[in-house]
Amino acid sequence: MPNTSMPDPASVPVLETTGLPPAGEAAALRHERREFVSLMKHKVRDAHLHKPHVVDGTTDLVTLCAQMAKIGANDALVRDGDRLGIFTTTDLRDALADGTPPRDRQVREIAHFKPHAVQADDELFDALILMLRQRIHRVLVREGDRTLGLLHQMDLMAFVAGHSQLIALQAANAPDIAALGLAARQIDGLITDLYGDGVRIEVIAGLVGGLNRQVFQRLWEILAPPELRANSCLIVMGSEGRNEQIFKTDQDNALLLRDGFQLPGLDDITAAFTAALLDFGYPPCKGGVMLSRPLWCQPVAQFRETISDWIHGSSPDGPMNLAIFLDAVAVTGDAALLAEARDHVDRALSGSDAYFARFAAAVDQFGAEEGGWWRRLPGLRGREAAEIDLKKLGIFPLVHGVRTLALQYCLREIGTADRLAALVAAGRMDAALARDLTDALRFLMSLKLANNLRQIEGGRATDNTNRLSELGTLERQSLRDSLGIVRDFRRWLGTHFRLEAL
Repeated sequence: MPNTSMPDPASVPVLETTGLPPAGEAAALRHERREFVSLMKHKVRDAHLHKPHVVDGTTDLVTLCAQMAKIGANDALVRDGDRLGIFTTTDLRDALADGTPPRDRQVREIAHFKPHAVQADDELFDALILMLRQRIHRVLVREGDRTLGLLHQMDLMAFVAGHSQLIALQAANAPDIAALGLAARQIDGLITDLYGDGVRIEVIAGLVGGLNRQVFQRLWEILAPPELRANSCLIVMGSEGRNEQIFKTDQDNALLLRDGFQLPGLDDITAAFTAALLDFGYPPCKGGVMLSRPLWCQPVAQFRETISDWIHGSSPDGPMNLAIFLDAVAVTGDAALLAEARDHVDRALSGSDAYFARFAAAVDQFGAEEGGWWRRLPGLRGREAAEIDLKKLGIFPLVHGVRTLALQYCLREIGTADRLAALVAAGRMDAALARDLTDALRFLMSLKLANNLRQIEGGRATDNTNRLSELGTLERQSLRDSLGIVRDFRRWLGTHFRLEAL
Protein backbone atom coordinates (compact mmCIF):
# COMPACT_ATOMS: atom_id res chain seq x y z
CA MET A 1 0.00 0.00 0.00
CA PRO A 2 1.50 3.41 -0.93
CA ASN A 3 2.52 5.69 1.88
CA THR A 4 -0.13 8.41 2.03
CA SER A 5 0.67 9.78 5.45
CA MET A 6 0.95 13.51 5.99
CA PRO A 7 4.49 14.97 5.93
CA ASP A 8 6.38 15.50 9.14
CA PRO A 9 5.84 19.18 10.09
CA ALA A 10 9.56 19.45 10.80
CA SER A 11 10.33 18.54 7.20
CA VAL A 12 8.09 21.20 5.70
CA PRO A 13 10.01 24.32 4.64
CA VAL A 14 8.95 27.51 6.40
CA LEU A 15 8.64 30.67 4.31
CA GLU A 16 10.32 33.81 5.54
CA THR A 17 7.73 35.95 7.32
CA THR A 18 9.67 39.17 7.74
CA GLY A 19 9.68 41.86 5.08
CA LEU A 20 8.34 41.37 1.58
CA PRO A 21 8.71 37.75 0.38
CA PRO A 22 10.30 37.00 -2.99
CA ALA A 23 7.87 36.59 -5.88
CA GLY A 24 8.02 32.79 -5.79
CA GLU A 25 7.37 32.65 -2.05
CA ALA A 26 4.57 35.19 -2.35
CA ALA A 27 2.92 32.98 -4.96
CA ALA A 28 3.33 29.97 -2.67
CA LEU A 29 1.74 31.90 0.19
CA ARG A 30 -1.21 32.85 -2.01
CA HIS A 31 -1.58 29.24 -3.11
CA GLU A 32 -1.47 27.93 0.47
CA ARG A 33 -3.99 30.58 1.51
CA ARG A 34 -6.34 29.53 -1.31
CA GLU A 35 -5.99 25.88 -0.35
CA PHE A 36 -6.93 26.74 3.24
CA VAL A 37 -9.92 28.76 2.02
CA SER A 38 -10.94 25.82 -0.18
CA LEU A 39 -10.97 23.58 2.88
CA MET A 40 -13.10 26.09 4.78
CA LYS A 41 -15.69 26.75 2.09
CA HIS A 42 -16.12 23.29 0.51
CA LYS A 43 -18.15 20.46 1.95
CA VAL A 44 -17.11 16.84 2.18
CA ARG A 45 -19.69 15.95 -0.46
CA ASP A 46 -17.83 18.22 -2.93
CA ALA A 47 -14.78 15.95 -2.90
CA HIS A 48 -14.45 12.64 -4.72
CA LEU A 49 -16.09 9.89 -2.66
CA HIS A 50 -15.26 6.25 -3.33
CA LYS A 51 -18.24 3.96 -3.69
CA PRO A 52 -17.57 1.29 -1.06
CA HIS A 53 -17.25 -2.40 -1.78
CA VAL A 54 -19.46 -4.05 0.87
CA VAL A 55 -18.89 -7.68 1.93
CA ASP A 56 -20.35 -10.02 4.51
CA GLY A 57 -18.30 -10.45 7.65
CA THR A 58 -17.95 -14.19 7.07
CA THR A 59 -16.03 -13.69 3.79
CA ASP A 60 -12.55 -15.21 3.94
CA LEU A 61 -9.53 -13.07 3.18
CA VAL A 62 -8.56 -14.84 -0.05
CA THR A 63 -12.02 -14.35 -1.55
CA LEU A 64 -12.16 -10.73 -0.40
CA CYS A 65 -8.72 -9.90 -1.79
CA ALA A 66 -9.67 -11.44 -5.13
CA GLN A 67 -12.77 -9.23 -5.22
CA MET A 68 -10.76 -6.13 -4.32
CA ALA A 69 -8.13 -6.88 -6.94
CA LYS A 70 -10.81 -7.25 -9.60
CA ILE A 71 -12.26 -3.79 -8.96
CA GLY A 72 -8.97 -2.09 -8.05
CA ALA A 73 -9.98 -1.29 -4.47
CA ASN A 74 -7.72 -1.11 -1.43
CA ASP A 75 -10.48 -1.10 1.16
CA ALA A 76 -13.91 -2.60 1.79
CA LEU A 77 -16.80 -2.14 4.18
CA VAL A 78 -17.69 -5.17 6.24
CA ARG A 79 -21.29 -5.90 7.23
CA ASP A 80 -21.61 -8.17 10.27
CA GLY A 81 -25.12 -8.18 11.63
CA ASP A 82 -25.85 -4.65 12.82
CA ARG A 83 -22.19 -3.71 12.75
CA LEU A 84 -20.42 -1.90 9.92
CA GLY A 85 -16.65 -2.07 9.80
CA ILE A 86 -13.82 -1.25 7.44
CA PHE A 87 -11.05 -3.47 6.09
CA THR A 88 -7.91 -2.11 4.38
CA THR A 89 -4.79 -3.54 2.82
CA THR A 90 -2.95 -2.49 5.97
CA ASP A 91 -5.22 -4.85 7.91
CA LEU A 92 -4.32 -7.59 5.43
CA ARG A 93 -0.63 -7.01 6.07
CA ASP A 94 -1.15 -7.32 9.82
CA ALA A 95 -3.28 -10.46 9.38
CA LEU A 96 -0.64 -12.18 7.26
CA ALA A 97 2.03 -11.41 9.83
CA ASP A 98 0.49 -13.72 12.48
CA GLY A 99 0.92 -16.84 10.31
CA THR A 100 -2.75 -17.92 10.09
CA PRO A 101 -3.65 -19.07 6.54
CA PRO A 102 -5.76 -16.29 4.98
CA ARG A 103 -8.25 -18.85 3.64
CA ASP A 104 -9.06 -19.66 7.28
CA ARG A 105 -9.55 -16.05 8.40
CA GLN A 106 -12.92 -14.32 8.16
CA VAL A 107 -12.74 -10.61 7.51
CA ARG A 108 -14.86 -9.79 10.59
CA GLU A 109 -12.03 -11.09 12.74
CA ILE A 110 -9.71 -8.26 11.73
CA ALA A 111 -11.96 -5.44 10.42
CA HIS A 112 -12.37 -2.27 12.48
CA PHE A 113 -16.00 -1.90 13.50
CA LYS A 114 -15.82 1.63 14.84
CA PRO A 115 -14.68 3.49 11.71
CA HIS A 116 -14.20 7.23 11.94
CA ALA A 117 -16.91 9.07 10.07
CA VAL A 118 -17.94 12.55 8.96
CA GLN A 119 -21.18 13.92 7.60
CA ALA A 120 -21.45 14.88 3.92
CA ASP A 121 -22.19 18.50 4.83
CA ASP A 122 -19.21 18.83 7.16
CA GLU A 123 -16.40 21.07 5.96
CA LEU A 124 -13.45 19.39 4.29
CA PHE A 125 -11.33 21.07 6.95
CA ASP A 126 -13.08 18.92 9.60
CA ALA A 127 -12.26 15.76 7.64
CA LEU A 128 -8.61 16.77 7.32
CA ILE A 129 -8.29 17.50 11.05
CA LEU A 130 -9.89 14.14 11.89
CA MET A 131 -7.42 12.31 9.64
CA LEU A 132 -4.48 14.15 11.18
CA ARG A 133 -5.55 13.60 14.77
CA GLN A 134 -6.38 9.92 14.32
CA ARG A 135 -3.46 9.24 11.93
CA ILE A 136 -5.78 7.59 9.41
CA HIS A 137 -5.98 7.72 5.61
CA ARG A 138 -9.74 7.48 5.03
CA VAL A 139 -13.03 8.29 6.72
CA LEU A 140 -16.56 7.05 6.24
CA VAL A 141 -18.93 9.67 4.79
CA ARG A 142 -22.54 9.61 5.93
CA GLU A 143 -25.68 11.56 5.24
CA GLY A 144 -27.65 11.04 8.41
CA ASP A 145 -27.53 7.29 8.99
CA ARG A 146 -26.95 6.49 5.31
CA THR A 147 -23.43 5.68 4.14
CA LEU A 148 -22.46 7.58 0.98
CA GLY A 149 -18.90 6.36 0.54
CA LEU A 150 -15.32 6.76 1.66
CA LEU A 151 -13.18 9.88 1.53
CA HIS A 152 -9.50 9.09 1.00
CA GLN A 153 -6.75 11.39 2.20
CA MET A 154 -5.18 11.51 -1.26
CA ASP A 155 -8.46 12.62 -2.83
CA LEU A 156 -8.92 15.28 -0.17
CA MET A 157 -5.45 16.67 -0.82
CA ALA A 158 -6.00 16.48 -4.57
CA PHE A 159 -9.16 18.54 -4.13
CA VAL A 160 -7.39 21.45 -2.48
CA ALA A 161 -4.03 21.20 -4.26
CA GLY A 162 -5.21 20.17 -7.72
CA HIS A 163 -8.94 20.72 -8.07
CA SER A 164 -8.65 20.11 -11.80
CA GLN A 165 -7.49 16.54 -11.17
CA LEU A 166 -10.58 15.91 -9.11
CA ILE A 167 -12.90 17.29 -11.79
CA ALA A 168 -11.20 15.16 -14.43
CA LEU A 169 -11.50 12.10 -12.20
CA GLN A 170 -15.16 12.77 -11.50
CA ALA A 171 -15.88 13.31 -15.19
CA ALA A 172 -14.04 10.19 -16.33
CA ASN A 173 -15.80 8.00 -13.77
CA ALA A 174 -19.25 9.60 -13.88
CA PRO A 175 -21.81 6.77 -13.94
CA ASP A 176 -24.58 8.88 -15.44
CA ILE A 177 -25.40 12.29 -16.88
CA ALA A 178 -26.39 13.74 -13.51
CA ALA A 179 -23.01 12.87 -11.97
CA LEU A 180 -21.20 14.21 -15.03
CA GLY A 181 -23.08 17.48 -14.72
CA LEU A 182 -21.83 17.90 -11.15
CA ALA A 183 -18.26 17.69 -12.42
CA ALA A 184 -18.85 20.03 -15.38
CA ARG A 185 -20.40 22.74 -13.21
CA GLN A 186 -17.26 22.92 -11.06
CA ILE A 187 -15.09 24.12 -13.94
CA ASP A 188 -16.09 27.79 -13.62
CA GLY A 189 -15.13 27.78 -9.95
CA LEU A 190 -11.75 26.31 -10.87
CA ILE A 191 -11.22 29.12 -13.39
CA THR A 192 -11.82 31.72 -10.68
CA ASP A 193 -9.37 30.02 -8.32
CA LEU A 194 -6.66 29.68 -10.96
CA TYR A 195 -6.99 33.29 -12.04
CA GLY A 196 -6.84 34.41 -8.41
CA ASP A 197 -3.62 32.43 -8.02
CA GLY A 198 -2.03 34.32 -10.90
CA VAL A 199 -1.85 31.29 -13.22
CA ARG A 200 -0.96 32.29 -16.78
CA ILE A 201 -3.91 32.63 -19.14
CA GLU A 202 -2.61 30.06 -21.64
CA VAL A 203 -2.26 27.52 -18.81
CA ILE A 204 -5.82 28.18 -17.63
CA ALA A 205 -7.14 27.89 -21.18
CA GLY A 206 -5.32 24.63 -21.81
CA LEU A 207 -6.46 23.15 -18.53
CA VAL A 208 -10.08 24.16 -19.05
CA GLY A 209 -10.01 22.87 -22.62
CA GLY A 210 -8.77 19.51 -21.41
CA LEU A 211 -11.48 19.31 -18.76
CA ASN A 212 -14.18 20.27 -21.25
CA ARG A 213 -13.08 17.51 -23.59
CA GLN A 214 -13.14 15.04 -20.72
CA VAL A 215 -16.75 16.05 -20.10
CA PHE A 216 -17.66 15.79 -23.81
CA GLN A 217 -16.00 12.39 -24.15
CA ARG A 218 -17.69 10.91 -21.10
CA LEU A 219 -21.09 12.29 -22.14
CA TRP A 220 -20.69 10.69 -25.55
CA GLU A 221 -19.70 7.38 -23.94
CA ILE A 222 -22.85 7.49 -21.80
CA LEU A 223 -25.20 8.34 -24.66
CA ALA A 224 -23.73 6.62 -27.73
CA PRO A 225 -23.80 2.83 -28.16
CA PRO A 226 -20.47 1.11 -28.91
CA GLU A 227 -21.19 0.66 -32.62
CA LEU A 228 -21.78 4.42 -33.00
CA ARG A 229 -18.61 5.33 -31.12
CA ALA A 230 -16.59 2.96 -33.30
CA ASN A 231 -17.96 4.38 -36.55
CA SER A 232 -17.84 8.09 -35.85
CA CYS A 233 -15.62 10.91 -34.67
CA LEU A 234 -16.83 13.50 -32.20
CA ILE A 235 -15.06 16.81 -32.78
CA VAL A 236 -14.98 20.26 -31.17
CA MET A 237 -14.16 23.40 -33.13
CA GLY A 238 -13.69 27.14 -32.87
CA SER A 239 -12.10 28.53 -29.71
CA GLU A 240 -12.82 25.22 -27.96
CA GLY A 241 -10.75 23.39 -30.55
CA ARG A 242 -7.94 25.95 -30.31
CA ASN A 243 -7.87 25.70 -26.49
CA GLU A 244 -8.56 29.44 -26.32
CA GLN A 245 -11.98 29.38 -24.68
CA ILE A 246 -12.15 30.03 -20.93
CA PHE A 247 -15.71 30.45 -19.65
CA LYS A 248 -18.38 28.48 -21.46
CA THR A 249 -19.58 30.46 -24.47
CA ASP A 250 -21.22 28.16 -26.99
CA GLN A 251 -21.28 24.63 -28.34
CA ASP A 252 -19.12 24.26 -31.44
CA ASN A 253 -19.15 20.51 -32.10
CA ALA A 254 -19.86 18.06 -34.89
CA LEU A 255 -20.07 14.35 -35.61
CA LEU A 256 -18.43 12.73 -38.63
CA LEU A 257 -19.80 9.30 -39.56
CA ARG A 258 -18.12 6.47 -41.40
CA ASP A 259 -19.48 6.18 -44.94
CA GLY A 260 -22.26 3.59 -45.14
CA PHE A 261 -22.86 3.48 -41.39
CA GLN A 262 -26.43 4.03 -40.25
CA LEU A 263 -28.03 3.88 -36.83
CA PRO A 264 -31.74 4.16 -36.07
CA GLY A 265 -32.40 6.80 -33.44
CA LEU A 266 -29.22 8.77 -34.14
CA ASP A 267 -31.16 12.05 -34.10
CA ASP A 268 -32.38 11.32 -30.57
CA ILE A 269 -28.83 10.64 -29.38
CA THR A 270 -27.39 13.84 -30.85
CA ALA A 271 -30.32 15.87 -29.49
CA ALA A 272 -29.71 14.40 -26.03
CA PHE A 273 -26.02 15.34 -26.28
CA THR A 274 -26.84 18.98 -27.05
CA ALA A 275 -29.50 19.12 -24.33
CA ALA A 276 -27.17 17.69 -21.71
CA LEU A 277 -24.43 20.21 -22.51
CA LEU A 278 -27.01 22.98 -22.26
CA ASP A 279 -27.95 21.70 -18.80
CA PHE A 280 -24.24 21.62 -17.86
CA GLY A 281 -23.96 25.34 -18.67
CA TYR A 282 -22.65 25.22 -22.26
CA PRO A 283 -24.92 27.62 -24.21
CA PRO A 284 -26.21 26.58 -27.62
CA CYS A 285 -24.32 27.95 -30.62
CA LYS A 286 -26.24 30.88 -32.09
CA GLY A 287 -25.07 29.81 -35.54
CA GLY A 288 -26.28 26.25 -35.01
CA VAL A 289 -22.81 24.67 -35.07
CA MET A 290 -23.86 21.61 -33.08
CA LEU A 291 -23.99 17.93 -33.92
CA SER A 292 -27.75 17.95 -33.36
CA ARG A 293 -28.04 19.95 -36.63
CA PRO A 294 -27.91 17.97 -39.93
CA LEU A 295 -25.13 20.14 -41.39
CA TRP A 296 -22.81 19.11 -38.57
CA CYS A 297 -23.69 15.42 -38.45
CA GLN A 298 -22.81 13.79 -41.78
CA PRO A 299 -20.95 10.86 -43.33
CA VAL A 300 -17.44 11.86 -44.38
CA ALA A 301 -18.15 11.63 -48.13
CA GLN A 302 -21.14 13.94 -47.79
CA PHE A 303 -19.18 16.27 -45.51
CA ARG A 304 -16.42 16.54 -48.13
CA GLU A 305 -19.06 17.75 -50.59
CA THR A 306 -20.19 20.28 -47.99
CA ILE A 307 -16.62 21.53 -47.62
CA SER A 308 -16.32 21.93 -51.40
CA ASP A 309 -19.51 23.97 -51.38
CA TRP A 310 -18.15 26.18 -48.59
CA ILE A 311 -15.10 26.89 -50.73
CA HIS A 312 -16.55 27.12 -54.23
CA GLY A 313 -20.21 27.87 -53.55
CA SER A 314 -21.96 31.19 -53.12
CA SER A 315 -23.35 30.78 -49.60
CA PRO A 316 -22.34 33.74 -47.39
CA ASP A 317 -21.90 31.31 -44.48
CA GLY A 318 -19.36 29.17 -46.33
CA PRO A 319 -16.17 31.00 -45.25
CA MET A 320 -17.36 31.22 -41.65
CA ASN A 321 -18.19 27.51 -41.52
CA LEU A 322 -14.83 26.65 -43.05
CA ALA A 323 -13.04 28.83 -40.50
CA ILE A 324 -14.81 27.04 -37.68
CA PHE A 325 -13.96 23.63 -39.11
CA LEU A 326 -10.27 24.51 -39.53
CA ASP A 327 -10.05 24.59 -35.72
CA ALA A 328 -11.46 21.07 -35.35
CA VAL A 329 -9.88 18.49 -33.05
CA ALA A 330 -11.05 14.96 -32.34
CA VAL A 331 -12.49 14.33 -28.88
CA THR A 332 -13.26 10.63 -29.20
CA GLY A 333 -13.89 8.03 -31.87
CA ASP A 334 -12.01 7.36 -35.09
CA ALA A 335 -9.74 10.40 -35.64
CA ALA A 336 -8.97 9.16 -39.17
CA LEU A 337 -12.43 10.40 -40.20
CA LEU A 338 -11.50 13.95 -39.23
CA ALA A 339 -8.13 13.65 -40.95
CA GLU A 340 -9.86 12.54 -44.16
CA ALA A 341 -12.17 15.56 -44.10
CA ARG A 342 -9.32 17.94 -43.28
CA ASP A 343 -7.18 16.52 -46.12
CA HIS A 344 -10.00 17.38 -48.49
CA VAL A 345 -9.70 21.07 -47.57
CA ASP A 346 -6.11 21.27 -48.81
CA ARG A 347 -6.95 19.36 -51.97
CA ALA A 348 -9.93 21.62 -52.72
CA LEU A 349 -7.79 24.75 -52.21
CA SER A 350 -4.84 23.64 -54.29
CA GLY A 351 -3.99 26.51 -56.66
CA SER A 352 -6.69 28.78 -55.20
CA ASP A 353 -4.57 31.76 -54.16
CA ALA A 354 -7.48 34.13 -54.78
CA TYR A 355 -9.55 32.29 -52.20
CA PHE A 356 -7.01 32.94 -49.44
CA ALA A 357 -7.35 36.68 -50.00
CA ARG A 358 -11.14 36.54 -49.83
CA PHE A 359 -10.90 34.34 -46.75
CA ALA A 360 -8.45 36.74 -45.04
CA ALA A 361 -10.59 39.78 -45.80
CA ALA A 362 -12.81 38.96 -42.82
CA VAL A 363 -10.19 40.52 -40.53
CA ASP A 364 -11.46 43.94 -41.66
CA GLN A 365 -15.16 43.28 -41.24
CA PHE A 366 -15.31 45.20 -37.94
CA GLY A 367 -12.90 47.95 -38.99
CA ALA A 368 -15.67 50.51 -39.40
CA GLU A 369 -15.95 50.73 -35.61
CA GLU A 370 -12.27 51.53 -35.13
CA GLY A 371 -12.55 55.31 -35.08
CA GLY A 372 -14.86 55.33 -32.07
CA TRP A 373 -13.02 53.04 -29.66
CA TRP A 374 -9.49 54.06 -30.62
CA ARG A 375 -10.02 57.73 -29.76
CA ARG A 376 -11.49 56.85 -26.37
CA LEU A 377 -8.55 54.76 -25.16
CA PRO A 378 -5.85 57.27 -24.12
CA GLY A 379 -7.57 59.14 -21.28
CA LEU A 380 -11.22 58.08 -21.43
CA ARG A 381 -12.29 61.70 -21.75
CA GLY A 382 -15.99 62.10 -22.28
CA ARG A 383 -18.00 58.87 -22.18
CA GLU A 384 -16.52 57.07 -19.19
CA ALA A 385 -18.86 54.10 -19.64
CA ALA A 386 -17.71 53.46 -23.20
CA GLU A 387 -17.42 49.78 -24.15
CA ILE A 388 -15.40 47.92 -26.73
CA ASP A 389 -15.82 44.39 -28.03
CA LEU A 390 -12.51 42.63 -27.38
CA LYS A 391 -13.35 39.75 -29.68
CA LYS A 392 -14.39 41.81 -32.69
CA LEU A 393 -11.67 44.40 -32.46
CA GLY A 394 -8.77 42.34 -31.17
CA ILE A 395 -9.09 38.60 -30.79
CA PHE A 396 -10.96 37.74 -33.99
CA PRO A 397 -8.78 39.57 -36.53
CA LEU A 398 -5.64 38.22 -34.87
CA VAL A 399 -6.88 34.64 -34.69
CA HIS A 400 -8.43 34.62 -38.15
CA GLY A 401 -5.43 36.23 -39.79
CA VAL A 402 -3.12 33.60 -38.33
CA ARG A 403 -5.60 30.85 -39.25
CA THR A 404 -5.62 32.05 -42.86
CA LEU A 405 -1.82 32.01 -43.06
CA ALA A 406 -1.74 28.48 -41.64
CA LEU A 407 -4.31 27.42 -44.25
CA GLN A 408 -2.33 29.03 -47.06
CA TYR A 409 0.86 27.19 -46.11
CA CYS A 410 -0.85 23.85 -45.29
CA LEU A 411 0.10 23.95 -41.60
CA ARG A 412 -2.05 21.70 -39.43
CA GLU A 413 -1.43 23.26 -36.01
CA ILE A 414 -4.66 24.34 -34.30
CA GLY A 415 -3.92 26.78 -31.45
CA THR A 416 -3.04 30.32 -32.51
CA ALA A 417 0.28 30.35 -30.62
CA ASP A 418 1.16 26.98 -32.16
CA ARG A 419 0.28 28.27 -35.62
CA LEU A 420 2.47 31.32 -35.11
CA ALA A 421 5.39 29.14 -34.01
CA ALA A 422 4.88 26.92 -37.07
CA LEU A 423 4.81 29.96 -39.37
CA VAL A 424 8.12 31.14 -37.93
CA ALA A 425 9.65 27.66 -38.26
CA ALA A 426 8.53 27.50 -41.88
CA GLY A 427 10.11 30.87 -42.60
CA ARG A 428 6.74 32.49 -43.32
CA MET A 429 6.72 35.07 -40.50
CA ASP A 430 9.25 37.12 -38.61
CA ALA A 431 9.85 35.81 -35.07
CA ALA A 432 9.40 39.28 -33.52
CA LEU A 433 5.98 39.71 -35.12
CA ALA A 434 4.91 36.25 -33.99
CA ARG A 435 6.05 37.02 -30.44
CA ASP A 436 4.13 40.32 -30.39
CA LEU A 437 0.98 38.65 -31.71
CA THR A 438 1.22 35.86 -29.13
CA ASP A 439 1.67 38.38 -26.31
CA ALA A 440 -1.22 40.50 -27.59
CA LEU A 441 -3.54 37.50 -27.83
CA ARG A 442 -2.73 36.36 -24.32
CA PHE A 443 -3.24 39.85 -22.90
CA LEU A 444 -6.60 40.20 -24.65
CA MET A 445 -7.69 36.77 -23.40
CA SER A 446 -6.61 37.68 -19.88
CA LEU A 447 -8.43 41.01 -20.05
CA LYS A 448 -11.56 39.27 -21.31
CA LEU A 449 -11.39 36.76 -18.44
CA ALA A 450 -10.93 39.51 -15.85
CA ASN A 451 -13.90 41.34 -17.35
CA ASN A 452 -16.04 38.18 -17.31
CA LEU A 453 -15.23 37.71 -13.62
CA ARG A 454 -16.31 41.30 -12.92
CA GLN A 455 -19.50 40.72 -14.87
CA ILE A 456 -20.28 37.60 -12.86
CA GLU A 457 -19.55 39.38 -9.58
CA GLY A 458 -21.86 42.22 -10.65
CA GLY A 459 -24.66 39.86 -11.65
CA ARG A 460 -24.26 40.61 -15.36
CA ALA A 461 -24.23 38.15 -18.23
CA THR A 462 -20.74 37.39 -19.54
CA ASP A 463 -19.86 38.65 -23.01
CA ASN A 464 -16.97 40.13 -24.99
CA THR A 465 -17.64 43.80 -24.20
CA ASN A 466 -15.32 45.61 -21.82
CA ARG A 467 -16.13 48.85 -20.03
CA LEU A 468 -13.13 51.08 -20.44
CA SER A 469 -13.93 52.88 -17.20
CA GLU A 470 -13.25 49.66 -15.29
CA LEU A 471 -9.66 49.44 -16.51
CA GLY A 472 -6.65 50.76 -14.67
CA THR A 473 -4.06 52.98 -16.28
CA LEU A 474 -1.66 50.13 -17.05
CA GLU A 475 -4.48 47.99 -18.44
CA ARG A 476 -5.61 50.79 -20.73
CA GLN A 477 -2.08 51.31 -22.00
CA SER A 478 -1.58 47.57 -22.53
CA LEU A 479 -4.91 47.39 -24.31
CA ARG A 480 -3.90 50.24 -26.59
CA ASP A 481 -0.58 48.54 -27.33
CA SER A 482 -2.23 45.17 -28.00
CA LEU A 483 -4.85 46.62 -30.31
CA GLY A 484 -2.07 48.56 -32.03
CA ILE A 485 -0.28 45.27 -32.71
CA VAL A 486 -3.50 43.84 -34.14
CA ARG A 487 -4.01 46.95 -36.27
CA ASP A 488 -0.49 46.65 -37.69
CA PHE A 489 -1.04 42.94 -38.31
CA ARG A 490 -4.19 43.71 -40.29
CA ARG A 491 -2.16 46.11 -42.43
CA TRP A 492 0.50 43.42 -42.90
CA LEU A 493 -2.19 40.98 -44.00
CA GLY A 494 -3.58 43.59 -46.38
CA THR A 495 -0.22 43.82 -48.09
CA HIS A 496 0.45 40.09 -47.98
CA PHE A 497 -2.89 39.12 -49.56
CA ARG A 498 -3.32 42.36 -51.60
CA LEU A 499 -6.69 42.97 -50.01
CA GLU A 500 -6.98 46.40 -51.65
CA ALA A 501 -7.46 44.59 -54.97
CA LEU A 502 -10.63 42.81 -53.82
